[in-house]
Amino acid sequence: MIAIALNQRIKGLTFFRTAFFLPTVCSIVALTLLWKWIFNSDFGLLNILLSYIGVSGPAWLSDEHWAMPAMIIQGVWGGLGVNMILYLAALQSVPKDLYEAAEIDGANGWHKLIYITIPSISPTTFFILVTSIIGALQDFQRFMIMTEGGPNYATTTVVYYLFLNAFRYMKMGYASAMAWVLGIIILIITIINFKLSKKWVHY
Repeated sequence: MIAIALNQRIKGLTFFRTAFFLPTVCSIVALTLLWKWIFNSDFGLLNILLSYIGVSGPAWLSDEHWAMPAMIIQGVWGGLGVNMILYLAALQSVPKDLYEAAEIDGANGWHKLIYITIPSISPTTFFILVTSIIGALQDFQRFMIMTEGGPNYATTTVVYYLFLNAFRYMKMGYASAMAWVLGIIILIITIINFKLSKKWVHY
């Protein structure tokens, strides 16, 4: 939806595109530290904003029920820039003739979105789906900096657990086995995605 909005001729288009893409070119450590401050339960920006509307914000990173949702929010925000650029490129390559033909047949904006835009950019959606799943299963830096796998292992990802076993507990064999299993799981999920893509990806 953001890519579609930024594909229109609106005022300040360059500014908005830059603003959404900016996190992609920034240091992941700096961005993670920034979000650690935003999620701070005592003086974090998010809880301050919530207090203005009468909501008492939770202890985002120290509550095992809220820690993972906080990491998901930060992860989605961090991935918006790259995905937006990919979708923008895909949207601009959709043939205009298709939209003109649809308008002649009486299609409205919703029909054009469902039957032309989404099918036309499905290869890009497939690419983003595969790379996002692989990236999520390999996520490590953010969790190490923001929560160190806590509280109570609520944000201990597979790769972070692998890191702990390899370099903190010195169980190199166990960590190596985990890495192989993770690689096989990623391979299986990717193969399944490729098999299912034949039903919904249109080239």
